[in-house]
Amino acid sequence: MRSDHQLQKAVLEQLDFEPSIDSSHIGVAAREGVVTLTGHVPSIGEKRAAERAVGHVRGVKAVIDCLTVELPGHRQTPDETLAERAYARLASNSSVPADRIHLSVDDGVLTLHGDVDWHYQRQAAEADLHQLDCVLEIRNEIAIKPPVKVAVIREKIHDALARIGPIDADRIEVKADGGHVILSGTVTSWHQKGMAESAAWSVPGVTSVADEIVVV
Repeated sequence: MRSDHQLQKAVLEQLDFEPSIDSSHIGVAAREGVVTLTGHVPSIGEKRAAERAVGHVRGVKAVIDCLTVELPGHRQTPDETLAERAYARLASNSSVPADRIHLSVDDGVLTLHGDVDWHYQRQAAEADLHQLDCVLEIRNEIAIKPPVKVAVIREKIHDALARIGPIDADRIEVKADGGHVILSGTVTSWHQKGMAESAAWSVPGVTSVADEIVVV
């Protein structure tokens, strides 16, 4: 197992390696596999990219993202213009039912409201808006209203986990209460934990996932 210093060094190297991230103003602290990011980045897209990059480093069990977004030159787009750009992006994204989503904007903070059938649609809407260079923060309050009954959710999640090579599906327990799913058990890496959660979200009818899987 890597020491805290070794893990901190590996995370800093990973951030420096990623061409999409300006790591010059990012601080890293590591303690027993938990990595905390501090400082600031010039866009919300870089904030998410940094979090993803750190999550792929061996030995990272959790990422606490305390990065703030500081737009270059203190640039701030008027809320009305930001709303227009955001609506235009959603309307052009075939993965997003734009007619079921509405936005609110307050001083560069964009909040998504409405509902979709699938988790990937909820993710796609938020990911698309990360490409805007004038957003300080995105709050995703889109609800998932599944188009199908959820009686077979638990079985389908087990099947999805069994298809993922690195994961021992027998070590993961799945509980379902309607569309709410609770995952527990153990995996051997933070990456596998994320893969298991993604597998649960891929099943039709899942509206929320509580990931209580432990990395050992």
